[in-house]
Amino acid sequence: MIPKSTDEPVNKSVNIKKYKIKREWNIGIFIFAIVFLYLLVTVILYLTSNKVSVYEVRNGSILKDNSYTGMILRSEAVVPVETDGYINYFVSEASKIKAGANIYTLSPDKVSLDESAEANGVSLSVDKQNSIVLKTQEFNSSYNEDNFSKVYDFKNDLKDTLQSAANNTKTAQLDSLLASAGADSLAVVSSVSDGIIVFETDGYEGVTQDSFTVDELENKKAKVESYTTNRKVRAGDTAYKLITSETWSILFEIDEETAKQLADTTYIKTKLNNDKDSIWADFSIITKEGKQFGCLSYDNSMIRYANDRFVNVELILEDETGLKIPKSSVTEKDFYVVPSEYLTHGGNSSNTGVLRQTTDKNGKTISEFVEAESYATTEDGSVYLDPEQFKEGDVLVMPESTDTFMMKEMSKLKGVYNINKGYTVFKKISILCESDSYYIVETGDSYGLANYDHIVLDANSVKEDEVVFN
Repeated sequence: MIPKSTDEPVNKSVNIKKYKIKREWNIGIFIFAIVFLYLLVTVILYLTSNKVSVYEVRNGSILKDNSYTGMILRSEAVVPVETDGYINYFVSEASKIKAGANIYTLSPDKVSLDESAEANGVSLSVDKQNSIVLKTQEFNSSYNEDNFSKVYDFKNDLKDTLQSAANNTKTAQLDSLLASAGADSLAVVSSVSDGIIVFETDGYEGVTQDSFTVDELENKKAKVESYTTNRKVRAGDTAYKLITSETWSILFEIDEETAKQLADTTYIKTKLNNDKDSIWADFSIITKEGKQFGCLSYDNSMIRYANDRFVNVELILEDETGLKIPKSSVTEKDFYVVPSEYLTHGGNSSNTGVLRQTTDKNGKTISEFVEAESYATTEDGSVYLDPEQFKEGDVLVMPESTDTFMMKEMSKLKGVYNINKGYTVFKKISILCESDSYYIVETGDSYGLANYDHIVLDANSVKEDEVVFN
């Protein structure tokens, strides 16, 4: 028998205490939170802000012109043939001739011309060839795409040289004919006056500014008759036409609105037949049969249009090049107008400003320098100062003088808001011309715009010094 134990049970439980874990401070999380909050606020501001449309300023031009078809009027004489016979010309079409120059021959029979000379072309002397080579080299070395009109000057120069050579060749042929045929069978006819010779007529030769009719101008149907060499003629037939003056004009019908617009115009820029070159002309308005006609008067370049009667005319009313900006970008700002004598330089600074009258803490009147730039200058020499730096009634002191000026008068300047720095800055503009949607403004102004500047497309959508999002 096993004896019963009298010992009490032993309590073996353990008391376990929980300790809080100390977390270390993480600066990275804090920075991330700040950056995240900044980005969140920025995105919200961007989504809720008024978006500003931006326009990049570029060089451009505006050409405003009116196009018409006009009738050329000039001093011209139709010269008849003196006797019957076969006529042969020995000058080139649309060339200048002098009084006494041999124009054509008359013979009882057809003349056998030297066809080989025509086939082989114009014979140029060595001096003429060298002259053409030299002119070509000079043109190539000085050519500039921005002055393309010089191409036409070069073309006309070469044309004159070749035409002169062609006339010399024909003169040589004439001398050869006279030597072989003899003066008895070959009559030589000379010009009685200087002029430009044309071998065609159109029936408008006698029309003048006083005698023209509306029907003649509206029909625009010239009956052109050309005169060829070595043809049979009778006494009294037309031999040629001679333009006897460099003074000529163009008539064209204009509507009432255009007539009012050009009522005070006396000199105008024109282009004829879509030429690259422009020609300046005297301008006047003629009224006939209840209609109004523009009249352009020239005193040069007649030879270029000697064979034309009706030409396409462009009136260049405006042709300006500069910085092209939308009209919607333009706004106005008030500026104080101050005599330029009050501008000075302050202290050791080279910045421009004015001396403003004020009082110190002791109540003594003193002058303080206020930096201020001039935005523009008036015709009388006054300058425009930004009103943000002044208030009405401020008194300015003229440098080295006791004269004062109270700021009161204000005037408006046109300008745009430049946003190159991320906020709106007023930049004044000088408008040269305009179209329906754009202005051409002056470039080169140190206080104005420059090529590739960025401006606000709609000036009414922002205020000055406003930070913009685009």
